[in-house]
Amino acid sequence: MNPRVRVHLLVLLAGLLCAGGCGRPDAASDSPSGAASLRLLDLSDHWVQPFPATDAKALVFLFVSTDCPISNRYAPQIKRLHEHFAARGVRFQLVYPNASTSAAAAHRHLQEYGYSFGALRDPQHVLVKRAGATVTPEAAVFSPEGRLLYRGRIDDRFPKLGTERAAATQADLENALNAILEGRLVTPRFTQPVGCYIAD
Repeated sequence: MNPRVRVHLLVLLAGLLCAGGCGRPDAASDSPSGAASLRLLDLSDHWVQPFPATDAKALVFLFVSTDCPISNRYAPQIKRLHEHFAARGVRFQLVYPNASTSAAAAHRHLQEYGYSFGALRDPQHVLVKRAGATVTPEAAVFSPEGRLLYRGRIDDRFPKLGTERAAATQADLENALNAILEGRLVTPRFTQPVGCYIAD
């Protein structure tokens, strides 16, 4: 199937299935309680805490998938953001939410797109639900304690399906991270991403 047609079908399905309110964060996401009990798989198939004890100033989880064209188009921008903000105390991790994505497939994807930072798998959607993520790519920024600070698009380069700007006009994730590092409130806290639906 043509990749663009596939993306259109996936997002149409997302709209039908999410009419009741998909994308709303888990109520616990506004509170750090319970974050330490979450478990995701690393790429060695070990269960790990996504919120370990850390001196990072913020934790950025980027929900991606191996076969989503829009998700893969963002690889260069994700790497640029990581290079810029990692030096300022922000920790980045990719998250593969699709249960069908094996550790080996995730490893191949990391190598193919030149990612140099860590990745987790979330086949049980524990972090998906806490963040309220619905598509790939989608960013979720948490405090080290597990409070959700921002969730949504990386930028507005894809304002809607089938439409791509030559360059983004709103750098949403970058703006959110700058606000966090400067001690300001993130505004807006939520934005609507465009991408491939995260299936149950």
